[in-house]
Amino acid sequence: MPQAPNVYDAEPIPESARTAIEHLLTSGDLFRYTAPGATPVSLLETEFADWIGSKSALAVSSCSAALFLALKALGLPRGARVLVPAFTFAAVPSSVVHADCVPVFAEVDDSYRIDLDDFSARMDAGVDAVLVSHMRGHTSDMDSIMNLADDADVPVIEDAAHSLGTRWHGRTIGTIGRVGCFSFQSYKLVNAGEGGILVSDDDELIAKAVIMSGAYEHNWKKHPVLQDHFQCWQNRLPLYNMRMNNLSAAIIRSQIPEIPRRAQRGRENHDHVAGLLNRSPYFIVPEPLGPEIRAPDSIQFNLINMTDGQVMAFLDQTATKGVPVQVFGLSKDNARAFWNWQFLDPLPDLPGTRAMLMRACDVRLPARLSGDMCRHIARCLVESAARVMETPATDHDHR
Repeated sequence: MPQAPNVYDAEPIPESARTAIEHLLTSGDLFRYTAPGATPVSLLETEFADWIGSKSALAVSSCSAALFLALKALGLPRGARVLVPAFTFAAVPSSVVHADCVPVFAEVDDSYRIDLDDFSARMDAGVDAVLVSHMRGHTSDMDSIMNLADDADVPVIEDAAHSLGTRWHGRTIGTIGRVGCFSFQSYKLVNAGEGGILVSDDDELIAKAVIMSGAYEHNWKKHPVLQDHFQCWQNRLPLYNMRMNNLSAAIIRSQIPEIPRRAQRGRENHDHVAGLLNRSPYFIVPEPLGPEIRAPDSIQFNLINMTDGQVMAFLDQTATKGVPVQVFGLSKDNARAFWNWQFLDPLPDLPGTRAMLMRACDVRLPARLSGDMCRHIARCLVESAARVMETPATDHDHR
């Protein structure tokens, strides 16, 4: 059998970044505010806002920093209740806690999307903000979510860390709520190792976020947002120093033109593998919603009618074939399983999400993979499930 592809390597940084990086290494000018304007970070903010269709952008140190600053810039009081889907990464409720707010969790169904009945009930119970995490690039029903939030006069933040390039009714994800937050961590569609950005059409929100991100003294004058908003908040907000540096920005800027190609290739890879997996009686890959055009770099699927022992045997089989599979709820200390978020007190009780996570699988499918590589991965998954399910129970249920 051919060797399984390495699904963790990123695409090379484009050659166009090298000149900018060499200049920065020669000059040592890595701080975004040293120059009066046109720094790599400020250029990234303008270019990213233009690309995504938003009025303003603020580049920061991570998506977690962007989420935190968004919550603080909304002016939420201490103890504000922020509604978050229960299927997300630990950094998302962590950002809520960091902002002195209280995360409230909505159930997520086996399509990995927000359970709208549960979401609506929790909205009725009273929340101060909604933080929609488009986990693994799965877009919940944003029409219904925005209608419910608008009726309650509650602001919506989009955690679009996994959704760069995704569209909803043709509109770029991250521009639907009051503010959108993106990640440039190494496993995302655009890779800078670390980094994040927030976008918004709200001038005052951006001005507050800029100051709190670390635009001390009068460095906010180097941002192209209405200056009277900055003047109003000068020295009235704490500085959290979550800035992006010029070197990261130069690496990110070179990849913005690559987003459409990577999004299309990732979608082709995902849909090709999904079609092959859905032929098996042991897998279900949820379909996209009608208005959704995704930009995935991984695939999620549910295991059907498997016992815990069979699931573990399936994971053993795929590991032997060199295809790493993660079951969110069975992977030890997984940061996407809510019962591991022991910084919360009390831990939430979410039986629907828990059941989903116990059978939900995750496999990386980066855009750089060829069709043959994708078929190899799919074949290994299908063959592993068939071997486990078609072997007498005594061979695997002893675990």
